[in-house]
Amino acid sequence: MYRYDQHDHQIIKERIAQYRDQVRRRLADELTEEEFLPLRLQNGLYMQRHAYMLRVAVPYGMLSSTQMRKFAHIARKYDRGYGHFTTRQNIQYNWINLEDTPTILEELASVEMHAIQTSGNCMRNITSDEFAGVAADEVIDPRPYAEILRQWTTFHPEFAYLPRKFKIAINGSKEDRAAIAVHDIGLTVVHNEQGEVGFKVMVGGGMGRTPILGSVIREFLPWQHVMTYLEAILRIYNQHGRRDNKYKARIKILVKAIGADVFAAQVEAEWADIKDGPATLTQAELQRVAAYFGSPEYASLPSVDAEFEQHKADNKAFANWIKRNVKPHKVAGYASVVLSLKKPGVPPGDATADQIDFVADLADRYSFAELRVTHEQNLVLSDVQQSALFALWQEAKAHGLATPNVGLLTDMICCPGGDFCSLANAKSIPIALDITDRFNQLDYLHDIGELELNISGCINACGHHHVGNIGILGVDKDGSEFYQVSIGGAQGNNSAIGKIIGPSFSAGQMPDVIARIIDVYLRDRIENERFIDTAQRLGIAPFKEYVYATPIKSFEQHGEDAGTVVSY
Repeated sequence: MYRYDQHDHQIIKERIAQYRDQVRRRLADELTEEEFLPLRLQNGLYMQRHAYMLRVAVPYGMLSSTQMRKFAHIARKYDRGYGHFTTRQNIQYNWINLEDTPTILEELASVEMHAIQTSGNCMRNITSDEFAGVAADEVIDPRPYAEILRQWTTFHPEFAYLPRKFKIAINGSKEDRAAIAVHDIGLTVVHNEQGEVGFKVMVGGGMGRTPILGSVIREFLPWQHVMTYLEAILRIYNQHGRRDNKYKARIKILVKAIGADVFAAQVEAEWADIKDGPATLTQAELQRVAAYFGSPEYASLPSVDAEFEQHKADNKAFANWIKRNVKPHKVAGYASVVLSLKKPGVPPGDATADQIDFVADLADRYSFAELRVTHEQNLVLSDVQQSALFALWQEAKAHGLATPNVGLLTDMICCPGGDFCSLANAKSIPIALDITDRFNQLDYLHDIGELELNISGCINACGHHHVGNIGILGVDKDGSEFYQVSIGGAQGNNSAIGKIIGPSFSAGQMPDVIARIIDVYLRDRIENERFIDTAQRLGIAPFKEYVYATPIKSFEQHGEDAGTVVSY
């Protein structure tokens, strides 16, 4: 994986010194909160309901075991003993003291990490496929390009204060696992008919108040021009994006307003002036960065391990875990393992400091000291020998990290919601916990099959509810917390925005609402048909009819009577 060069070390050191002085001035009231706000945001520091939250960048989701252990240390020393992994493949700490933040950033820098540009109106952390470099269906490894774009976007002076935040995702496999269609820019690494490497470029995707799927503005962009072309896109956005209304400021609004064809023409005209400029990527630079992402020393193994197959035959629980949580690998005898952070009773995406340390140990012993964060808020050990899977499963199960639910209903994406976020209209975590309680029967979950349920506490859509097969959005209804439900959203190669089924529900009604939606699916599905296929075939009408047919009785919500904030 990538290691900092002297330039990285220098700019991070200088930024920490600059930020430490900004914090000193804020604590001394030499800076007002209004003056300090943009400064802290571009260092990843938010003010939430109860404390500051620090968001740490995990570029394209890759971590070393050393970096993971640093996360555990920060959770213990500066937070409340846990961290929250996010849909941008980052980690957040929800209980941070302002005066500690410069020291935390120094600790991160010691393991070549930072929190720069994880917030603010700038280019955010670049995300990618969590199986990049090892996926069986990979066409081209996107990681070198993701790293080059990370370097290019960091402190880019022309784009430090864009009209609004800006997110880029890159995918290099046949199946899109980076959700590129709902990003400001989505890149797919492809070959053209001549076998040359380049990018298919999508622009103008996004969720939030106005969910839109991106539009393809270039079918093939030669790899040498990825930075110059993206710079042209950003220049058009910087010039013409709205700054008078933050709800209309994302690039998706501009693309929709003028049309993708007109936007593409403007980009091409801008690009013509800078196409062969200093930002043109050279073969030497690509090779320099790609060298950081060479394959580890894989052993020569048989495609099928006999003892592994015997364990699958003898142990149903292990076989279920293999089916759901273990993914194909490009190298014979290896697999990629998804460690589920969706154990019943635990907020989705949360991991204790002890679990974080334990995963680092697993990475050392089983996966070349490397791991990944997924945008579904799970963790991945990318390079595990088949022969080691049974032992790994036993260890992971003992630490609450082997719930066999990846891709199933309880493998929810869920933002922190109203328990933490000051922007949220409603709590997300209790809804996730209550639905998990309702569907905490593994045989039933496996019978339901693949289903993505995503929950957001507000219209900002940090929980990606728009692209959930079932999406839940927290809304404010006369000062009370209610939940709007959509059906038919999807990410991946066939991305779609879900459709709202009708009026919102109270928190206590939500488990029954989901149960009724599942009942319609099980009643009307064709053999082997996934939920999303049934929903898109039938439309929302039969679901709406059944859900609203008779009143749904509320039950006492998880933790509601105590009004608790969920924490460890």
